[in-house]
Amino acid sequence: MAAVMQRVGRRLRRIIQRPGTAELTRYEALLPAIAKREPELETLSDAELTEAAAALRAEPEFGDRQFTELCALGREAARRALDERAFDVQLLGTMGLLTGHVVQMATGEGKTLAGALAAAGYALQGKRVHVISVNDYLARRDAEWMRPVYDLLGVSVGWVEPGLTQEERRAAYASAVCYGAVSEIGFDVLRDRLVTRVEDLVQPEPEVAIVDEADSVLVDEARVPLVMAGSVDEGIVDEEVAKVVRRLRHGLHYETDPDGRNAWLTPAGASVVEKSLGGIDLYGENADGGPQRLAAVNVALHAHALLTRDVDYLVRDGKVQLINASRGRVAELQRWPDGLQAAVEAKEQVPPSDRGEILDSITVQALIARYPKVAGMTGTAVAVAEQLREFYRLEVAVIPPNTPNIREDLRDRIYASPSRKLRAIVEEIRTVHGTGRPILVGTQDVAESEELAEKLAKADLSCVVLNARNDAEEAAIIAEAGKHDAITVSTQMAGRGTDIRLGGADGADRERVAELGGLHVIGTARYPSSRLDDQLRGRAGRQGDPGSSVFFASLNDELVLSYAPDVPEGITADEETAEVTAVAAHRHIAHAQRVAEGVDLEIHRNTWRYTRLIEHQRRELLAHRDELLRTRLAAELLEKAAPERYAELAEQVDAERLERACREIMLYHLDQRWADHLAFLTDVRESIHLRALAREAPLDEFHRAAIPEFHKILPETEKRSVQTLADVEITEGGIDLPAAGVRRPTSTWTYLVHDNPFDSDAEQALKKVRGMLRKKR
Repeated sequence: MAAVMQRVGRRLRRIIQRPGTAELTRYEALLPAIAKREPELETLSDAELTEAAAALRAEPEFGDRQFTELCALGREAARRALDERAFDVQLLGTMGLLTGHVVQMATGEGKTLAGALAAAGYALQGKRVHVISVNDYLARRDAEWMRPVYDLLGVSVGWVEPGLTQEERRAAYASAVCYGAVSEIGFDVLRDRLVTRVEDLVQPEPEVAIVDEADSVLVDEARVPLVMAGSVDEGIVDEEVAKVVRRLRHGLHYETDPDGRNAWLTPAGASVVEKSLGGIDLYGENADGGPQRLAAVNVALHAHALLTRDVDYLVRDGKVQLINASRGRVAELQRWPDGLQAAVEAKEQVPPSDRGEILDSITVQALIARYPKVAGMTGTAVAVAEQLREFYRLEVAVIPPNTPNIREDLRDRIYASPSRKLRAIVEEIRTVHGTGRPILVGTQDVAESEELAEKLAKADLSCVVLNARNDAEEAAIIAEAGKHDAITVSTQMAGRGTDIRLGGADGADRERVAELGGLHVIGTARYPSSRLDDQLRGRAGRQGDPGSSVFFASLNDELVLSYAPDVPEGITADEETAEVTAVAAHRHIAHAQRVAEGVDLEIHRNTWRYTRLIEHQRRELLAHRDELLRTRLAAELLEKAAPERYAELAEQVDAERLERACREIMLYHLDQRWADHLAFLTDVRESIHLRALAREAPLDEFHRAAIPEFHKILPETEKRSVQTLADVEITEGGIDLPAAGVRRPTSTWTYLVHDNPFDSDAEQALKKVRGMLRKKR
């Protein structure tokens, strides 16, 4: 009866479109048939098992019978290769992925195996599969870990990571299943858009994407576009400006807004800067002052006031290395746009990196939209189910845990100030450590993790720290976090991807640790998203293990100050402990978190509103570029536009060389014009909101400016190409394109752009003005 009521409840929730209610009853009914196949499959040799999997390739379609066979074969392959028999819930997850859902499976429930079996299932249908992860470490680890399962099922597997050569990348993508970080796959897409020979392409046409840690990839990463830049020349640093700004003081010479996104000079600060730079007029139009010097001062002030060492970036090996806040890791080959990057390098007194120009960009949403079939898996999908539906048309399927969760989630402990909170955290660690229970502490950033480690050392409490400085040691550190007496301090746990087993990697002390209460998880502050809180909590209570979690918070935490600074009156702290127990304080911190989540959602929506047009234009242009790349179109167009010059060159070089030169010329100018178009659109975005004063919608104005400019690209490309064709000279080596200005960047990297490049402070100010005007009316 209970099972019937549960099914009815699920259907009712589905009817009213509540998130996380995708119907899996049909697949639950297949589980007995899958179990029935086990004894027979156990008798097969490895070769016979592989043959049985190969037989699925001949199936005209994939229905219930094929799902049953695939899951049975996958369970047997995992038992032989990994000594792990897939749980029924893992097979439900596999079938959820094969039907294009985002499946929610709790931490430790075996998402990696479920994803591998689904990827194999798609591959056995003849489709190329990309398993997209949040970082390179997880991509490589999972590909290597699951390889024996894929081998038994007769499916090839590879992975991509930053250190691979072009040939190695091409081989990885040629595999039936290829693992890769979302950024790495995205950058390969961007690099493929710059090639001038078909044989240089590394990615085949995309078919299926299975997104691991789907909420992190599809929601968190989606706020920041992937931007490819190419080197132009050596960077230039204004050392004089950097020295002046370094001496400025907050509150006297400059101010910042409450959320730490903007900084500006006060009149006193402007006066100090002008005098220090030789009596210039910062706001004048002369050559010594004016816009260029003011821009240099502004970016130097941004670097000085808003970017913090060990929070936003590290300085390592004489270089500034950015920290990806959503992953708690160093962002390899990533930098801020040139002016800001140079300003931070000047601030830290390290050599400037090359200056660059933006070549192309792509949003995560556009990257995922390239795949005809998309599925995903994560431990916290329901919280973003509406966003997954709105932006990706994906539905969430909640997979029940194999063993009920018995973790105890304790009430938040709130303190009046961060310093008193830190003292209480150290005391909590001392108390729990005294029992022998392992402790995992989740911090907000590198600086906080190292400050806490220092406090623990002073208290004679030994800990291991995992942050962006040593993320290469991640697996070893996390694997031992469940040992008796262990204290592990880590930055962002989302996407760490390694289970914490009680008793350590070998589980030797498992029973002893379980009897003590299991892993105790401590959060040093609430994250800007409840999902990140849940991912940290989920490290305890794995597969029915005992465990507990508690979050510490302060009414002066960054989350509260940024998103809900007006604390209700009447909230008081205990005089002795400084702890705040009022219910209103808990409500206020929860409110701050909801506001932060709302801001992030609006950033995502705003990003997509503006980039939707850009993506449409890019698709049109790429279709033309692909034709230039794969056919004789470039030669035909230039022969028609400049017949005499073309005939002249045809007499001096063979037809194949001339055709290749025409292709390179036109592709070069097409790529340049697209880069110019992106720069134009950036300028439009930065100024478009001023038109709102005339009661015009900024988005409509953006479209009015962008569309006519886009239509100029192809005619201008042809015009420039004809001019280059006229300028080229014939040397002993053939047509000398570099001498005619056809030079491509010698290196590329990615820019980390502003969190919300489409919602300027001007727009926010105008929203407030319009709101006040409406109130007056």
